[in-house]
Amino acid sequence: MSPLHIKKGSTKHSAYNLRPTFSDHEETHTIAVLVDNEAGVLARVIGLFSGRGYNIESLTVAEVDHQGHLSRITIVTRGTPQVIEQIKAQLGRIVPVHEVHDLTVEGSSVERELALLKVAGNGDKRVEALRLADIFRAHVVDSTLESFVFQITGTPDKIDAFADLMRPLGLVEVARTGVAALSRGA
Repeated sequence: MSPLHIKKGSTKHSAYNLRPTFSDHEETHTIAVLVDNEAGVLARVIGLFSGRGYNIESLTVAEVDHQGHLSRITIVTRGTPQVIEQIKAQLGRIVPVHEVHDLTVEGSSVERELALLKVAGNGDKRVEALRLADIFRAHVVDSTLESFVFQITGTPDKIDAFADLMRPLGLVEVARTGVAALSRGA
């Protein structure tokens, strides 16, 4: 008798689920972590990411409760759904971590970032840079005869779009704060 030549997971009539249940599609997630404000906590959180080869696209840290000595770490990372779940579980096991929230899956959230962009140019390029800054509601925070420094706040996509438009006009330098995010509603 010859063996059956059926490709693995090729039929939906099989008694066994032979199809893989994991996804290889990567997603971007914003994770908020409430931690004790003490020395070494940030290093432990960052060590979790670097030790497992996970990338951090954005990182923002600040003390949010002076009496309780608590800080909020907002991390934007990218990975498959399984990797994101693993990150959240491992963050929750670190001792000084109080709460871990995945703002991407918990509902709608507000994300903002601040950026400073230095644009050098003269003549028509200066006028065009000022016109675009007005459209994007960017503010001039420093001006010389050769350059401007614009301040812009908004979503990371808005800042990326503004920077892309400023590049041909003489974008010299960019400084970004990283994403600050809160969930919407009660």
